[in-house]
Amino acid sequence: MSRKSFLNIPLTNWGEVIKHEYDIAILPWGAVEPHNYHLPYLTDCILTYEIAGDAAEAAYEKGVTCMVMSPVYFGSQNIGQWNKPFCVHTRTETQKYILTDIVTSLQAQGLNKLVIINGHGGNTFKPYVRDLNMAFPDFRIVIVDWWTLEPTQDYFEEKPDEHAGEQETSVMLHYHPELVNMDNAGDGYVKPVNVSALNKKIGWTPRNWDEVSEDTGIGNPKKSTAEKGRRYVEVVVKKITELLVDLKSVE
Repeated sequence: MSRKSFLNIPLTNWGEVIKHEYDIAILPWGAVEPHNYHLPYLTDCILTYEIAGDAAEAAYEKGVTCMVMSPVYFGSQNIGQWNKPFCVHTRTETQKYILTDIVTSLQAQGLNKLVIINGHGGNTFKPYVRDLNMAFPDFRIVIVDWWTLEPTQDYFEEKPDEHAGEQETSVMLHYHPELVNMDNAGDGYVKPVNVSALNKKIGWTPRNWDEVSEDTGIGNPKKSTAEKGRRYVEVVVKKITELLVDLKSVE
């Protein structure tokens, strides 16, 4: 099945959908937030959608029919992000209700497998999935944080590289170079937090983004290239495709 870009109208209409029996639903999930000065607010949604689409196409060639659903735009944000204009913080309860409604709808339609391709580090789905497993014991949900699937050291040079840095920018350059304004990119310099033990990872608390980053980036994007993004995402898509193929074979 053909797939158009995130920025165009996907080939998802009732006339096409009724031609297929679907094995798995894929749900891209991102956020609406600043990504340094050079990437779109919707970066997390765009990248998860494109990665999901590539994996679905590859799985289709192996006999697995997936539906890539519209991305969910609502992510969880730290202070220092959600106070920025037009950044949207979504409460835990809201995310859980959204996922519950999606699962309820899919099961009523006869689907029982959902893969969430997550693109936002602030999103944590495990508690929701455990609750939904109790309510829907025959419905299988798998979470994939795409940026963690392959170690980055053989692909990217900069550390740290958490948000709008070399990894994310390179993948966007691969998919949508027209959306990247490298001339505006900040250096993503990260200041330490004011509790020294937290810098040593002795405990965790949400970082105040205003205190750790001047440009909202965490990691320097200046060495990003489309080729680095292509090489990395090729492996990521291969691994997600393997997951989709394996999921089809189990009840």
